[in-house]
Amino acid sequence: MKTRWTLLIIVVLAASLLAACAGTAPAANQPIRQINVTGTGKVYVVPDIAYIYIGVRSQADDVATALGQNNRQAQAIADTLQRQGIAAEDIQTTAFNVYPMQEYNQDGTPSKITYVVENTVFVKVRELQKLGEILNAVVEGGANTINGISFDVADRAAAEAEARRLAVEDAKAKANEIAGLAGVTLGALQNINVYSSGGPMPVYEAKGGMAASSSVPIAAGQLVIQADANLSYEIK
Repeated sequence: MKTRWTLLIIVVLAASLLAACAGTAPAANQPIRQINVTGTGKVYVVPDIAYIYIGVRSQADDVATALGQNNRQAQAIADTLQRQGIAAEDIQTTAFNVYPMQEYNQDGTPSKITYVVENTVFVKVRELQKLGEILNAVVEGGANTINGISFDVADRAAAEAEARRLAVEDAKAKANEIAGLAGVTLGALQNINVYSSGGPMPVYEAKGGMAASSSVPIAAGQLVIQADANLSYEIK
């Protein structure tokens, strides 16, 4: 009889222990409550480099004539760029095309085939105050296509670092603000991601300095370098 009572007590204790474990298990698996915020940092800089695509397009009744014309114009442009102080390493050929062009009469019937030669170079201008003068000079030297003028900063490292710092500070401020509004307390930082939002972007409303009045008017304006930060905090 005594043995039966002992076994019964053991079974009851074991069942109680299992029930207690089952009752506390879900709490251990509960997800951590978090606040997720995104911050943005922007730094405005004045560009000191310009990029230009300068090209020559020639058209003639035969390939040899079109090619000869194009070569002479391209060489004249190269000489002009050198006289303007553009280093050889800042001039790069990006496209050279030769193709036939079908021409038509006014009634839509084919008339003849001519040949087109295109030569395009990518030019980096490091003296922005001379940009308008350079554009004038290459057009006078024979360039008949100029595309994609864009601006950049030679050394972005300091501006990018400052943009990242501002992004993190902005995210931290937002997290504290949201926690205060919600009546909770921030815990440990759980996760952080900081990334750049691409290259410098132009600020279109900015008023940049203009080139000399005798040259092509160019406004460099300002560029904005942006970074974003995603932060996740535990809620205590």
